[in-house]
Amino acid sequence: MWRLGALLAVVLAAGACADAVPGVATGPAATSSSAAPVDAVPPGLDRFYAQQLSWGSCLPFATTDDDRLYYQQPGFECARLEVPVDYANPAGRTAQIAVSRVRATDPNQRIGSLLVNPGGPGASGVSLSSQLAILTRGDEVARRFDLVGFDPRGIGASTPTIRCLTGPEQDAQRAADITDPSPAGVQRADDLARQTADGCAQKSGVDLLANVGTRDVVKDMDVLRAVLGDRKLTYLGFSYGTRIGYTYAEQFPQNVRALVLDGALDPNLDPTVEVVNQGRGFQGAFEAFAKDCATKPGCALGTDPTQATARFQQMTRPLIQAPIRLPDGRVLSYNDAQQGTIQSLYATSLWPDLRQGLTELAQGRGQTLMGLADQYYDRSPDGTYSPQQDAFTAVRCVDDPRVTDPAQALDRAERYNEAAPFLDSGRGASSALDSCAFWPPQAPVTGGPHTPQVPGLAPPLVVSTTGDPATPYQAGVDLAKALNGSLLTKVGDQHTATFQNFPCVDAIVTRYLVDGTPAPPNARCGETG
Repeated sequence: MWRLGALLAVVLAAGACADAVPGVATGPAATSSSAAPVDAVPPGLDRFYAQQLSWGSCLPFATTDDDRLYYQQPGFECARLEVPVDYANPAGRTAQIAVSRVRATDPNQRIGSLLVNPGGPGASGVSLSSQLAILTRGDEVARRFDLVGFDPRGIGASTPTIRCLTGPEQDAQRAADITDPSPAGVQRADDLARQTADGCAQKSGVDLLANVGTRDVVKDMDVLRAVLGDRKLTYLGFSYGTRIGYTYAEQFPQNVRALVLDGALDPNLDPTVEVVNQGRGFQGAFEAFAKDCATKPGCALGTDPTQATARFQQMTRPLIQAPIRLPDGRVLSYNDAQQGTIQSLYATSLWPDLRQGLTELAQGRGQTLMGLADQYYDRSPDGTYSPQQDAFTAVRCVDDPRVTDPAQALDRAERYNEAAPFLDSGRGASSALDSCAFWPPQAPVTGGPHTPQVPGLAPPLVVSTTGDPATPYQAGVDLAKALNGSLLTKVGDQHTATFQNFPCVDAIVTRYLVDGTPAPPNARCGETG
């Protein structure tokens, strides 16, 4: 899953500070805002573009304890934006998009709104904006822009919400063995994938599933732009959020003021190539972690980084047949050990947790790796899950071409094992299909690989990190070239970099957002940024 792991890790650390978030502040009183007149409203959408937002407390939008803490910060206000579920039928069923705002602190110098999206797909933009409000507090961006987050349709606090599996069903799927390449094992894995697809159709409804893709999210974003009173869009998208950014540019090129695209998805890549490239990225991040771990006392991977992949395989593969039972009665499966490791590779700030988790694993314990896996899947201690994982599946299944041929699935699995050997189970590749292969036909694919053609687009700024495990560096290079934008290279091993305490990155991004100044030729920020 593409996600803004580095930023979340930084914010969690900030949340531990006593003065990071004033936890006793009350939400703002409800206020209304009117939309400014907008040119060229798409036919049939006048009432949506002309609506008013009623701003109030964000606490009713909170879905976790962390949300409830961050959403109480002074000036953080929320509203709901009404949009059609199906833009081809604007008179039909509607959806309510959760929107947040922190006003610019210098109204006299205010430029407009800065819309943000954290990626996923499936992550909450309202939650992200509550965290960015802390990270950018006092900065020029906070002084000159209203910081606006939104939960894309079907996600987070937006309604209707995508739901596919119950908490116990997700627990059971995580504990299941999906590595068996035998015919019986493939059938079991296919049954689990079909269970997810059927659950999405039953719990969410095919009308919602047919309209949750990026194609429709950007239409919502243009409605929001207009309702906020902005003639043109200023946008910051991370990871999958870069796809939202360049798709918006394709549909509404005349409405773009500035786009910052950090952790790019290459729109040209076949999804299989993209997945394999991501596997290669995680292998690189794992090797960087192993090299660092080897310098620390008691590293469970040993002191020779060249042997780290083999050592990791030796430690994790036994979990296939013998998961570790935890004190709370749950078991650490092979899948959860892998996902907990992957979660830690999104940000170097999580490497100490991974070292601890691997040390525990060598001792036959699994609490830390399970906790990291729970972070990845967004599972609460009470056993409930956010809709993030369900939304990730649903959006991906309509955004990208589906693999329905077992031979193609086998080829993809073989190539992934070659690209990321530390995640290879040693049992051989499986031809099992994923949930998209069983997706309801009433929710067809609405996207696919292509080269964006946006003549006259205001040049975007693309930020790409050399050792990004989830969205490889070259994708950013290619996207900047395709959109005729400028490229900012960040040296490091984390996923994304903007507003994450890298001064060099933030200075260049800020100048672009405020003045439209592109990154200098061959712009490069070091590891400390």
